[in-house]
Amino acid sequence: MLDIQAGKLIGKLLGSEPVAPPASTGPELVVVGSCNMDQIAYIPRFPGAGETIHGSKYLQGFGGKGANQCVMAGKLGVKAAMVGKVGNDSIGAETFKNFASLNINTDHLTTTTEAASGVAPIFVHESSGENLIVVVGGANNLLTVGDVQAASSMIKGAKVVMCQNEIMMDSTLETLRIAAQSAGTTAIFNPAPAPEDGQLPAEIYSLTDIFVVNETEAELMTGVKVSQDDLEWVPTCCNVLLERGVKTALITLGSRGAVAMGAGVEGVQHETVDKVKSVDTAGAGDSFLGALGFYLATSKLSLSQAIKRAGKIAGYSVQKNGTQSSYPLRKELPAELF
Repeated sequence: MLDIQAGKLIGKLLGSEPVAPPASTGPELVVVGSCNMDQIAYIPRFPGAGETIHGSKYLQGFGGKGANQCVMAGKLGVKAAMVGKVGNDSIGAETFKNFASLNINTDHLTTTTEAASGVAPIFVHESSGENLIVVVGGANNLLTVGDVQAASSMIKGAKVVMCQNEIMMDSTLETLRIAAQSAGTTAIFNPAPAPEDGQLPAEIYSLTDIFVVNETEAELMTGVKVSQDDLEWVPTCCNVLLERGVKTALITLGSRGAVAMGAGVEGVQHETVDKVKSVDTAGAGDSFLGALGFYLATSKLSLSQAIKRAGKIAGYSVQKNGTQSSYPLRKELPAELF
């Protein structure tokens, strides 16, 4: 079985990969992305246009896809760092405190007076746990290429670098370019929320080691029709992404688990998950990604094994309300996951 890091080493020996940097004592996992405050309303049903309904409960908690993934990884025990931008406001101040409580490095989490911190109103269906999310980026949209370049040494020294689609694309591309300069760094890109037209810069595919999408994003970005009845569409969908240059395509399937193709797996690898009673699915995908990043940064598990365990951890998160508040600490999880 071809390991992703081993594949990079082979490339380096053949002269097609950059030389690995010296061993670093800095963060093992670096997330470059968004920090938001989630504003969560629990409702009996989703309202129609122009309709007002009564909710049963309201919660506020830390969110943002970047921060969520970083916090999940940090709760599992990896040395993690967050590169992002928040407003000079109470939400920004509380965001710093939240990361500090988990020993997450914020050396490159900066503050701006030009925009408020990002927020994300979330509506959660009380019965099914399904959700609708609206993201207002605010300060996240002001994270510049220069901000990313200032963190270049930390990015190059990390074992895993993770990006999403909640900051400006130029900054994400710069992150992945910097990560590509290190043969010892695995770059994970999660293009969520997906662009409405499904289009991404062609370069982003070739810079990505593990390209992670859910079913909706997979269909939008590849044009392959997704079915809830079977998985026959999966190889075609993954091959579209692989042909664009990604090393490994990974599609999350909710309660059906996840499927991967490419480097690090044999053929089409389908990892199932245990059935659980879902209370709130908000942030479940970020829980999976943060856990995956943790395993790839700290263990010698195969990619398939890491996907399997990350799916189990995401299963714990959907059994509680909230986003980051639903993510389990390492001590709360079965020892066999570590």
